[in-house]
Amino acid sequence: MSATKEELAYVLINPYTVHKSRTGGVIARLFTRTALELVAARMFAPSRELVERYAEVTVSTKDPQDRKIQELIRQYILDNYSPDPKTGRRRRVMMLLFRGEDAVAKVRKVVGSFQSDKGTAGETIRDTYGDYIVSPDGQVKYFEPAVLAAPNSEEAETKLKLWAKYSEGDGGFLENVVSYPKNAKIEQTLVLLKPDNFRFPSARPGNIVDMLSRTGLYIIAIQVHHMSVGEAEEFYGPVRAVLREKLKDITGQRARLALEKELGFGLNPQTEKALGEVMGPLFADEQFSQIVKFMTGRRPEDCSGLAKSQPGMEKILAVVYEGPEAVSKIRGVLGPTDPRKAPPGTIRRELGQDIMINAAHASDSAENAQREIKIIKLRDNSLKPLIEESYNCKL
Repeated sequence: MSATKEELAYVLINPYTVHKSRTGGVIARLFTRTALELVAARMFAPSRELVERYAEVTVSTKDPQDRKIQELIRQYILDNYSPDPKTGRRRRVMMLLFRGEDAVAKVRKVVGSFQSDKGTAGETIRDTYGDYIVSPDGQVKYFEPAVLAAPNSEEAETKLKLWAKYSEGDGGFLENVVSYPKNAKIEQTLVLLKPDNFRFPSARPGNIVDMLSRTGLYIIAIQVHHMSVGEAEEFYGPVRAVLREKLKDITGQRARLALEKELGFGLNPQTEKALGEVMGPLFADEQFSQIVKFMTGRRPEDCSGLAKSQPGMEKILAVVYEGPEAVSKIRGVLGPTDPRKAPPGTIRRELGQDIMINAAHASDSAENAQREIKIIKLRDNSLKPLIEESYNCKL
C-alpha cells in the first residue's frame, strides 16, 4: 500500500464560471468533498503570454483524460483565457490552492473528467457546471470545462510554478477588467468570511459567496488571510470607541443591579451613571479583546512587540467586490450585525449565531473599504512565496 503525502493542488475557476457567478457552488463542492485545507486564493487577469504558456503544457501523456478532450481544453484555454480580441480587456480567473494528503488526486476526483458517454449527473463539478455537447456525427458543438485542475502532482508543480511566475503582473487586485455603463457609481467593498466558517470543512464559505452573487457585483480580489493582532486592533479600532460609548448605560445598569443584590439596598440614578462611566470602558475593552481573539486566536493583552505582527491562528477569506453601489448591495444581502434582527434570506439570518459570530464582515462605506483593504494587505502577493516555500525554489 503506497504512503500518502502532503502536497499542493490547484483549481482554476474559468472566466465563464466566474462571470456566471457559479464560483460559490464550486467552492462549496471542493470544501465538502475533498476536506482539504484552503491555503491560498488569488484572482488573475491572464496575459496572452501566460495563456499560451499554460496551453502548451496542458496536453500530456500522463493525463488519463482522452487525448481529444485534452486538445479541446488546450484550445479552450487559448480562446477563453486570453484577453478579449475585440476590446483587449483581460478576463477574470480565480485560482484556489489546497493542501493535504494526496491533494491533487482528491481535487481531480471532485473536478471530474469528461467522457464520451455521460457519467452520473451532478457527481462532479464538471457534471454540474460543465458542458460537453457532441452532435450525432461526432462533432463537438459546445465545450465548457467549468474549472481546470492538474491530473497529477508532477504537473501540478509545473503549472503552479508557471502561474506563480506571472502572479505579480497578471494577478492580484484586478483593475479595469470589467466594463460598466457610463456615469455608473462604481464602488469597491471588502467582505471578510470570518473564522467560524473554517472550523471544519463545510459548504458555508461557498454558500456565502453564492448568496453574495445575488448582488450582480464582480470579484476583483480574493485572499486567504491570517489576521495578526496588530491588524485586528487597527481594523476594529473604530469599533472600540463606539463600544466604550454605547456600553456605558447597560454596564451602569448591570453594575447597579449586581451591587443592590449584594449590598441589600437601592442605589440612585446618579450612582448608576457614575458606575457606567467607570465600568463601561472596561467592559467595552473586554468585548474588544474578545473580537480580536475571535478573529486572530489571541487576546491583544497576551501579545506585545513583534508578536502582534505575527500571522494569527485563525483563517479568514478576504474578497473584494466591485460594481455600482457595491457597499449597500453587499450589506443588504449580508444583513444587520445581530442575526436575530436580520431579515429572512440574508447571510447573517441563515448562518450567523450572535453579534460576534455572524458569518461575515462587510465595509460600511467605500472610504472605509479602502482603509480595510490596506490593513489586510490585499494588494500583496501571498501566492508566489507559498509556492516557492512548498517546492523549495526561487521563481
